[in-house]
This record gives sequence, structure tokens and C-alpha cells, in this order.
Amino acid sequence: MSLTIKGRPIHFSLKWLKPLPVPPDGTMTLFEHLRELRYRLIVSALAVIVGMMVAWFFRYDLMDILQRPYFQAIAALKAQHPGTETLLVNINLTSPLTLALKVSALAGVIVTAPFWLYQLWAFVVPGLLAKEKKWALIFIAAATPMFVGGVMVGYIVLPKGITVLLSFTQSGVSNLQDLNAYLSFLLRMMVVFGIAFLLPLVVLMLNIVGVIKAKQIAKYRRLVIFGTFVFGAVATPSTDPFSMLALALPMTLLFLGAEVIAYIMDRRKARRAALAGDDLLIRGSVADDKVLRELSEGSDDGLEPRR
Repeated sequence: MSLTIKGRPIHFSLKWLKPLPVPPDGTMTLFEHLRELRYRLIVSALAVIVGMMVAWFFRYDLMDILQRPYFQAIAALKAQHPGTETLLVNINLTSPLTLALKVSALAGVIVTAPFWLYQLWAFVVPGLLAKEKKWALIFIAAATPMFVGGVMVGYIVLPKGITVLLSFTQSGVSNLQDLNAYLSFLLRMMVVFGIAFLLPLVVLMLNIVGVIKAKQIAKYRRLVIFGTFVFGAVATPSTDPFSMLALALPMTLLFLGAEVIAYIMDRRKARRAALAGDDLLIRGSVADDKVLRELSEGSDDGLEPRR
């Protein structure tokens, strides 16, 4: 039995789930790009929804994991101040459902990350050259563990930050923490740490593609380190110095490591250019090139350059 609307039959098809064919040369019109983008977005959204549905059955376990830093902080705080009273609460009727949906959605996005990242890569890759594809893959391969590492550092240092913040509570005052507000605080903290760990990698990739040199990085090293600590103080939602140092110190070490690698890469580039005989590329000055210097001197004297 087929469905009809105003006498017109409706046909259900799953052909739209198949990826659109890409021409051998990779050239596509604007509308083809838009169709490709629509396809990638739809299948990515469906994958996230499926991941969210699966995570829904583990929502209580996930909540226990997310609440663990808070309870660790409370245990440390009560060891110092036994009379401290704290409690996680839901402050309105819809909070439990909203919280469960938020946690499930977050888990769905994380679990399906390889799939939707591949969709993003598949959309971008037809317009890249072979060398650009190589560096893009290297960047993705390095960025993933660094971002995850930053998230884990944020998760680990969070109990100390919570302990410091709640230690300012006056005696006789109870702390009632909204569970939704705590979850938002936790997510912001982990995302900030994850993104911060990617900044040295971005600097290194800019050096690899030739945008900045190792000498330029070394020239502004002090300013970058100072800016790193300022960023650590501003970016961390908590106001305790421990969280700032936990963010700024790894960023500084990663930046110094990126500077060392950039210096090694520049030396390799210089060595290759020397073997190729490109003296001007090595010295970086017209005055160091004999032919160009003679041409310049000839034009200044109003004479024809020597042949």
C-alpha cells in the first residue's frame, strides 16, 4: 500500500544515504558543494542521534563519572573543614530530564566523533593537494590525542579548583550547587584545557608551512609565555591559582617543545636549500646575491648592468 497526497504517490527511498559521486578531477559546482555539505551534515546528525540514544541507557553511569570530581573535592574540603555542608540539587521540575538529555547528547557527540570527523574530512579533501592532504592528516592525528590529553588534565585538576572555591564559604552557610550549573562548569573547564593544548600544535604547523620561522618564535618567547599565564588566568572558570598553573605550565612546556621542533625543521629546510644551491633562499637577502647586487648597482649609476 502506497501513500498518496492529493493523488500523488509518495515513494520512500534511502538513496540519499549514499554519498554523492565526486568527479575524478575533484571539480564541483557551487550547488554540488551545497548538496555534498547537506549530505554530510545529515548523516553526521543521524550518527550523533544514534550515539545519543545508545548513551541514554548509560546516563546514570555517565553522571557518576561527571560528578566524581565534585565529590572528591567535597571529601578533601570536609577533611580540612569538618563542618562544611554541601549538596548537589536540581532546582526546577524539568532539570532531571534536561540533565539526562545533555549528558546523553555529549556522550553521543564524543562516541561518534570518528564518524563525523571523517565526514568533515571527506567534504574538505577533494579540494586539497596531495601535500596538503598529508599535513592535514598529520595535524588531525596529532591534534586528537593532544585535545584528549588536555580534557583529561582539566578533569583531573578540577577537584582542586572546586576545593579552593568552596573553601571561602562562611561558617554556618550551606552550599547548594545546581547540578546543571556544575555540569556546564565542568564542560567549559575541560573544553578550555583541550583547546589550550592545541595552540602549540597550531604554532608548529604554521612553521611547517612556512608562515613563521623559529627565530620569530624565539623572539617573542617571553611575550608568549606571559600571555599563556594570562590566558590561563582568564580562560579557567575557577579563580584559584592551581587551575591557572595546571593550564599555563603544560601550555608553556608544549610551546617550548614546538619551538625546538620548529628550529630543527628550519635547519632541515636550510640544509635542503643549500644542497639545491639556492643561496638566496638561505640568506634571505638580495644583498647576498651577486647577480642581483650588480643589477642594483647598475641601475643606481644610470648604467647598463654588466653582462
